[in-house]
Formats: sequence, structure tokens, C-alpha cells
Amino acid sequence: MSKDEWLRFKEATPVRVQWDPERDLQLQPQTHRAVQIGLGEQAVALYVGQWIKHITDITSEARDIHALVLQGKLDVAQSKLPLERPYCLEDISLK
Repeated sequence: MSKDEWLRFKEATPVRVQWDPERDLQLQPQTHRAVQIGLGEQAVALYVGQWIKHITDITSEARDIHALVLQGKLDVAQSKLPLERPYCLEDISLK
């Protein structure tokens, strides 16, 4: 795909999805993949203006986890990460 084709594609699609390697606490690639979602201008406006329901500042927790990683206490750092859980959409028709 040429650069011009990519730019046209990007402008025509408000949301782009790709799979990237998941990374561990030391930023090493893992064997499984994580979804990466790119939002275009239209999707960003909806996301910021309508879709966000609540924001929680976890800066302090992230700094604590980072400090543990730097100290080599990976098991303790891992235990402080939030549990991953499925995010289910209820009664939303996808268009």
C-alpha cells in the first residue's frame, strides 16, 4: 500500500484495529497478542464527548509498580496489576 493509499484509507475509516505482541513488565514481547485500536478524528470526538463514562487517575499506582520493577521485584509488581476481564457490550448493535 502506498503512502497516499494509506492516507486515504485512514481518512475513510474512523477506527483501525491491529494486533501487536503483548509485553511484560520489562517491555519484552510475549507470545500472545494484544489488540491495538487507533481512533480517527470522528471516533475521537465520540469517545471524548459521549463514550467516556468515568476516568480514574492511577498515576500513583503506576509509579509504585514501576518502582517495584526497577527494584527487580517483578512478582510483587505483577500482583499489583489490575485483573484483566472481558468487556462485554450489552444490547448494542454494531454497525
